[in-house]
Amino acid sequence: MNSVIRFIKGIILIVAVVALSLIVKDYIKGFYDEYKYELEGTETVEGVDVVVTIPEGASAEEIANILKEKGLIKYPKAFVKRLQNSDYRGSLKSGTYTLNTGMTTLDMMAVMSPEYQEVLPIDQLVVPEGFTIEMIAARCEEQGICSAEEFLQAVSSVTSADFEYMSDIPAGIPVKYKLQGYIFPATYDIYEDTTAASLVDWMLDTFDNYYTDDMKARAEELGYTSFDVVTRASIVEREAKVASERATIAGVINNRLAADMLLQMCPTVLYPLTDGMYDQSQVYYEDLELDSEYNTYINEGLPVGPICNPGLDCINAVLNPEEHSYYYYHVDNEDEGTHVFTETYEEHVDTQIIGGPNGVPVEGEDGEETESEE
Repeated sequence: MNSVIRFIKGIILIVAVVALSLIVKDYIKGFYDEYKYELEGTETVEGVDVVVTIPEGASAEEIANILKEKGLIKYPKAFVKRLQNSDYRGSLKSGTYTLNTGMTTLDMMAVMSPEYQEVLPIDQLVVPEGFTIEMIAARCEEQGICSAEEFLQAVSSVTSADFEYMSDIPAGIPVKYKLQGYIFPATYDIYEDTTAASLVDWMLDTFDNYYTDDMKARAEELGYTSFDVVTRASIVEREAKVASERATIAGVINNRLAADMLLQMCPTVLYPLTDGMYDQSQVYYEDLELDSEYNTYINEGLPVGPICNPGLDCINAVLNPEEHSYYYYHVDNEDEGTHVFTETYEEHVDTQIIGGPNGVPVEGEDGEETESEE
């Protein structure tokens, strides 16, 4: 009986020793892998930013201990050894840095070396949806980024070799700026070395990034070029004041064009009338006769080109328009910018006090002016 008990105890002891050895082996392997990564690793992983301050005169060992305290490394000796064998030996400097837990130790050394300088923006340029090239140029000058003339010159200097979508613009059309519609609305960081040309390039790259292959395929399905899309979207951008009406207005444009009706939309008058600044809020009767290829009160079809730079939502509204039987609309609530949509001219007139088909003025009390769709 005692021999059986001793045998069982022996088995238990062997199992315990084996289990313990496996645990120790795994621990040692984990230690080795982590240590080796900090000593030799070159692949960054996803992590979190950590702000670190290195004091003046800190030694390599002190820097390594600071990084450990901040949770950026586990093995100061691995950091020091790698530093001594790297090009960054003796070159780390004091200062405050933003490091990341997913960085390799070599990446951290690069950030803390004299060769690394974090370039921070000195300003930001906000380009809202619906801004024109002219409005952007004026804002650039106001903020001291560049002169309006420099921005407009940079816009005019872009060729199809620089921006592929220029090949979609019909040759010889009398547009004011060929890139109108393609300068993508966004917030752009401005740096010391930012120029008008580099800013325009960035804006065009942003359009290219947002105008996806799926959107191109959808445009092709509808029979549109990118120029057709941004032209239509520019009207929707200047007409629609609430998100829910964008696709509806895109549908009205389709319906009126399909019925060979004049679009008669006020922004197509205001754009040439105000030299692209949209600094006039009312359209007068005499304005409707403005001799311009943009004016959809006297010219059939779409305006000759985009009347602003539309945002992504209005581009998507054009690519996915609402199907309905509306041909007319007018402002319902001035404060909210909502519209009443109707199918017939009679309904259109009955639902408004002052207005007309898509902004065609009906004589007001002064007999001279009407509020535009803007």
